[in-house]
Amino acid sequence: QVQLVESGGGLVQAGGSLRLSCVASGFAFSSYAMGWYRRAPGKERELVARIIINGSTLYADSVKGRFTISRDRTKNTVYLQMNSLKSEDTAVYHCYAHVLQRDYWGQGTQVTVSS
Repeated sequence: QVQLVESGGGLVQAGGSLRLSCVASGFAFSSYAMGWYRRAPGKERELVARIIINGSTLYADSVKGRFTISRDRTKNTVYLQMNSLKSEDTAVYHCYAHVLQRDYWGQGTQVTVSS
């Protein structure tokens, strides 16, 4: 079955960096879109970044120029490099995969940015 396991969250000061990782299994990694969502307390879930089959990427306006999504096919892993972090980036970050017209989610990893 599809499994997505995130890691890399933590506590960081404003202006710092973190890299999130999502290891995928149970499907043909290179054949489907993957990405990251986040949910902050009291807010709606927000798409942060997405990468599709041909490598094209999409970012939320709030993270453009600061976050970079990438994938390593040899490791079945999607990364989210987050630089210049702000307090408003504090949220639980979830990896997702869109496989055969279904969305799958990881358990999430907490990112806390202190100001």
